[in-house]
Amino acid sequence: MRRRCLLLLLLALLSEPGRGGDPAPGAVTCGSVLKLLNTRHNVRLHSHEVKYGSGSQQQSVTGVEASDDANSYWRIRGKNDDVCQRGTPVKCGQAIRLTHVNTGKNLHTHHFPSPLSNNQEVSAFGDDGEGDDLDIWTVQCSGTHWEREDAVRFKHIGTDVFLSITGEQYGHPIRGQREVHGMPSPNHHNYWMAMEGVFIKPSMDPAKHDEL
Repeated sequence: MRRRCLLLLLLALLSEPGRGGDPAPGAVTCGSVLKLLNTRHNVRLHSHEVKYGSGSQQQSVTGVEASDDANSYWRIRGKNDDVCQRGTPVKCGQAIRLTHVNTGKNLHTHHFPSPLSNNQEVSAFGDDGEGDDLDIWTVQCSGTHWEREDAVRFKHIGTDVFLSITGEQYGHPIRGQREVHGMPSPNHHNYWMAMEGVFIKPSMDPAKHDEL
C-alpha cells in the first residue's frame, strides 16, 4: 500500500508543468526518480512482479519500448543513504543503488547465467529498498558528475560486469521485452541515459518530497 501511494504521488508530480518529459540539462541527483534508456536498443530499464523461471528465480529485470510504463521508474540512492544526501549531484565513479519504485527491490546481479544470452543474470532483489552488497553499482561517466544529457555506464562492484542489453526478446508472459544482463567488458550495448523523472534539487523541502 505504501509503495502504491508513493507511485501515485510520483505520477502526480510528473503531471505538473516542467516535471515530466525530457529532462532539462543538469546533474542527476541523489533521491531522484527516473527512467533509464539503453541508447543502443532504445528500451527503458524495467521490472515487475514476474520472477525468472530459471537461475536465481528472483524478480526479473527487462527492457521495454514503452515510454509511459510506470514499472520503469527507479530511485537513485547511495551505497549508504548517509553518503548520498538528497539533491546532491551524483559524481562520476560514485557507488549507488537503483531501487525499483513500484516493488521496492534493488537492481542486483550475481553469478547466475541469464536465461536467453547466457551472460550474467540481472534481477531485482531485497525488500523496501534493503538488499545486500550485490545491489551496488558505480556510475561511469567522463566528467565530474552524472549529467542528464550524457550516456553513462553502470559497473557492478561485486562482479565487475556492466549493465547491458544485446536485444534478445522474451516470449510469454513478457513477450517482446528485452533481456537485461551483465557483460564483462564496456561496449555500445551498455550505455544508458536519464529520461523521464522527478529530479530532486538541493532547494527542495525534504519534508515535502522525502519519499521520492
